[in-house]
Amino acid sequence: MSRVTLVTGASRGIGAATARLCAGAGHAVAINYRHGADKAEALAAEIAGAGGRAIAVRADTASEADVIRMFETVDAELGTLTGLVNNAGIHGPRGRLDDLTDAEIADVLDVNVRGCFLCAREAVRRMSTKHGGAGGAIVNVSSGSAHLGDPGGGVIYAASKGAVNSLTIGLSQEVAGEGIRVNAVAPGMTETDMPPKEKLAAAAGIIPMGRTGQPLEVAEAILWLLSDEASYVAGANIRVAGGRL
Repeated sequence: MSRVTLVTGASRGIGAATARLCAGAGHAVAINYRHGADKAEALAAEIAGAGGRAIAVRADTASEADVIRMFETVDAELGTLTGLVNNAGIHGPRGRLDDLTDAEIADVLDVNVRGCFLCAREAVRRMSTKHGGAGGAIVNVSSGSAHLGDPGGGVIYAASKGAVNSLTIGLSQEVAGEGIRVNAVAPGMTETDMPPKEKLAAAAGIIPMGRTGQPLEVAEAILWLLSDEASYVAGANIRVAGGRL
């Protein structure tokens, strides 16, 4: 089966690593970005240079109009969607909840929650056998913060990822009989540009493996969940965190 996978927030970090792995496994890849057009275009060119198919698509996943346009672009340029990786996300301000403004709260929830729902909706409309599709797989990128709560530094981020977990549980059951598998990965402290350097340095002391993770290590779990090797896996949330619960 020809695979067409859309990875949101794919210009850097876990998203970029996932796009590379998917392309290496033979997927045609749509690289979504909101900022960083140069990195997204460079990644698409890298994949094409290695013999793969890739396009870079700018869209703000918190905007319904942008999301619809993005999916229509994938339809037109790559073909029938078979995989979605809901990776786009922001942390928001680092501090206590009582210091957050309404706009800051809304921004995190719009990108991390509303964006995931909108992208999942458009994917289901294309993949579900109920809508004439041939099935597919959705992988939501959550975070261990949903379990830890991240007090004092990111309660709103943690809460947004808790919503992603609930989306995964409910949607996986809603569409399992329609040929769509929905799962999640929950990365621990991973070396991307999201965590501050001092937080990355301190994390090694509380991670059982004694080190932080690499984007590729998370991407490997995502690729597996997209693959036929995970054909009986739905509603799972795989923790990729070096042994930290």
